Amino acid sequence: MVSTHGAEVLVASNRGPVSYEVREDGSLHAKRGGGGLVSGLSAIGPDAGAVWVCAALGDADREAVRRFEGGRRLPSEATGGQQVRMLDIDAEVFADAYNGIANSVLWFVHHMLYQTPLEPVFDAEFRRQWRSYEAYNRAFAQALAEEAAEGAAVLVQDYHLTLVPGMLRDFRPDLRIGHFSHTPWAPADYFRMLPDDIAGQVLRGMLGADRLGFLTQRWADAFAGCCEALVGGLGGTRVGVHGLGADADFLRERSHRSDVFERMAALREEIGAGPDGGPRRTIVRVDRTELSKNIVRGLLAYRRLLEDFPQWRERVVHVAFAYPSRQDLAVYREYTAEVRRLAEEINERYGTPGWTPVVLHVKDDFARSLAAYRIADVALVNPIRDGMNLVAKEVPVVSDAGCALVLSREAGAYEELGDDSIVINPYDVVATARALHEALSMPGPERAERAKRLADAATALPPTQWFLDQLSALRPDVTD
Repeated sequence: MVSTHGAEVLVASNRGPVSYEVREDGSLHAKRGGGGLVSGLSAIGPDAGAVWVCAALGDADREAVRRFEGGRRLPSEATGGQQVRMLDIDAEVFADAYNGIANSVLWFVHHMLYQTPLEPVFDAEFRRQWRSYEAYNRAFAQALAEEAAEGAAVLVQDYHLTLVPGMLRDFRPDLRIGHFSHTPWAPADYFRMLPDDIAGQVLRGMLGADRLGFLTQRWADAFAGCCEALVGGLGGTRVGVHGLGADADFLRERSHRSDVFERMAALREEIGAGPDGGPRRTIVRVDRTELSKNIVRGLLAYRRLLEDFPQWRERVVHVAFAYPSRQDLAVYREYTAEVRRLAEEINERYGTPGWTPVVLHVKDDFARSLAAYRIADVALVNPIRDGMNLVAKEVPVVSDAGCALVLSREAGAYEELGDDSIVINPYDVVATARALHEALSMPGPERAERAKRLADAATALPPTQWFLDQLSALRPDVTD
């Protein structure tokens, strides 16, 4: 396959740096995103000829691709100067690949979410969806092969695109290919739940890369264990660890804008004053209603706190932001409903005319999340399994007075933040309640000192450097 554009650096991810909406007058409006990949690509400068390959996620994105298809890439004025090739993959193929396989199989395997007496069932419908996942990955591999200059560096992202490295290697053996996993990796015994041929196909697809990146050593070791058990080892593929950190400069600047101050005032009004007239303490969580985030057990632990440590009644509020995620999947809708139900139950059981124990918000609002970070006395981060969990890193950076962090040992962030956190078993509701009590009781100077150390650890590898380190590691003269 011959390159027609000659990019020296390429990124591939399901979601790109821009999305579109069609307005009432039929015009297209572009919304630009942020994050580590955007800042990383910007940092390498325009001379690198970088290109981002992504999928059209909805009808408006597909309409944009069709309108601009003459130039193959989206207009740079809509993308903040990024060179973006958006793929108009058939909507049914995309749905099968994204919801049917990536989010309902691979995500569940790596986060160990299956209720194994009943699921999974790998039947003919699964095989049909898997063919769509193959087609989706092939579309990315073909586009990357067309866009890449000879010897270019390609950084493929996440579990949506596990087959791309192997396919791309077949198309373009001259390329330097990396793949980064933003999720955990399942241990071999759990990964083998996949049909043998599919498990092997995923691993061999990943091993088409020159180098694979993971968020923690634990996930890298799990991948290596799967390869050893199923395909005879890593072969010549190198493995590295890059613990993505929080973007301190951006967070601190953004959290002091006027809209954040407005939301802080609104939250303080919702929280109210304690019986002595002073401010109430706050336990803050900010998550998508993702099954792995363990929001329900977090609420159960808070209820246990109010029961076992009644001195905190009227004196603490759980500020819980649970933003709906993947609501096109029934299990996620049911989980979101259970979060709402339990929050209401706690408020009905313990609330008083002047005190609402749980302040729950389900509408995504970044400025309000930052406001909650700033007023947090305690941050609760209790996932049952998480690749990293950036919230655990962001709250200590932004918190005004310094917060205590109650952190699950199953979060990737535990590897870096565990020493200065109150560490919990995420399944143990009683112990989590005790941890919340300990965090609320922590003296202010100790809390502030811990938060400072947490913030230092959390920002050790900022997003731009995280990206550039992976790019540098693909150079032929670099070995791990």
